Amino acid sequence: MSAASIDQVKAAIRDIPNFPKPPVIFKDITPVLQRPELFRASVDVFVDRHRKSKPDVIVGIDARGFIFAGAVAYQLGVAFVPVRKKGKLPYKTIEASYELEYGRETLSMHVDAVKAGDRVVIVDDVLATGGTAATAAKLIEQLGSKVTECDFLIELKFLSGAAKLAKYSIFSAIAY
Repeated sequence: MSAASIDQVKAAIRDIPNFPKPPVIFKDITPVLQRPELFRASVDVFVDRHRKSKPDVIVGIDARGFIFAGAVAYQLGVAFVPVRKKGKLPYKTIEASYELEYGRETLSMHVDAVKAGDRVVIVDDVLATGGTAATAAKLIEQLGSKVTECDFLIELKFLSGAAKLAKYSIFSAIAY
């Protein structure tokens, strides 16, 4: 674990009211990313969880999930796979849509992104309503892989997103 603590990471996260629209209170991780010791602590909390029983793949969710997931995959020496918003991936994809707290979104994943039997950990910055991670998990399972855990830097407990992910192991470093 790094010198900075997860409590210091939490203290650096700032609230942005009414973004992207009212009444959402956006959790801005930019101050965490600007301080290398806090970014390292954020990545290390995930790496430490999976160092002994490495997954085959770390899946990061568009867009802020990429920041953490790529670093985690690199540190573990495993594959990184992006799950992106519709229209952002250049190869053949599978897609699934979901509702989020302020609209509707479609996620896509390359058809060859994961293999049957791969053990996959999903990493994202925030667990809110759970729709994004549940949709990513659906895509992963559609390709025959197993989601072993869904990891989040931040969980907004009042939105009850963990309920949509009840069939998975969930880890959140910071809860609000």
